[in-house]
Amino acid sequence: MANDALLSVRGITVRFGGVVALDSVSFDVPHGGVCGLIGPNGAGKTTLFNCLSRLYSYQEGDLLFEGKSITATPVHQIASLGIGRTFQNLAMFRTMSVERNVMIGAHCRSGSGFFSSALWLPSVRAEEARLRARAHEIMSYLKLEPYAQRAAGDLPFGIQKRVEFARALAADPKLLLLDEPAAGLNHEELDGLGDLIRDVRDRLNITVLLVEHHMSMVMGLSDHIVALNFGKKIAEGTPTHIQNHPDVIAAYLGAPADAKAA
Repeated sequence: MANDALLSVRGITVRFGGVVALDSVSFDVPHGGVCGLIGPNGAGKTTLFNCLSRLYSYQEGDLLFEGKSITATPVHQIASLGIGRTFQNLAMFRTMSVERNVMIGAHCRSGSGFFSSALWLPSVRAEEARLRARAHEIMSYLKLEPYAQRAAGDLPFGIQKRVEFARALAADPKLLLLDEPAAGLNHEELDGLGDLIRDVRDRLNITVLLVEHHMSMVMGLSDHIVALNFGKKIAEGTPTHIQNHPDVIAAYLGAPADAKAA
């Protein structure tokens, strides 16, 4: 593992029956940067995210977070390790308020047990107040406080995307997995999202692994990019290197780069 790697993906292979969704994929995500994960539809990007979230099991390989394997870590402990995530399709409690949705994100940092919570002991009340205060810090950061008591599902799509982002940040992640955060956003919202991701990296010192189809956003934000196609890693490097890599060009254009130039 590279000395500065927060996350190391080591030979991850995922099979669904006879279909190989990921084929011995390996790369490192350094501390404190934005790593873009790109590839055409079906390349295996979300499958890899689901492995990192422990929603999927893998048949071969290992995942190291801060140098320790998370292969045996159950899904409910991933957030407490310091891995937060947003989803390609919005995943939130639509009838709950924005405040409650964000507080749920912070609950992985709660120390209250089942019985103390059921009895509503003073320690639980104090913990609830702390989580609410943390939720309001995040909502203020993302300009969500005007919507705090609104049902999340009643809000415009762009605001809902911010609520999901807020819930992920509320868990105080060291690594934030963003699965197509720009999907469905307008141009103004896209600009705001790019500024937000930069701020999360620079001011909050959160490492970001980004899956996104908006290539201008990926190239503008990423310090390092990994490209997948048909479950295999085909290239990795700086944005300039990736933009000019013949295998990446072929994956997106559907033919070898030299054939397109002919």
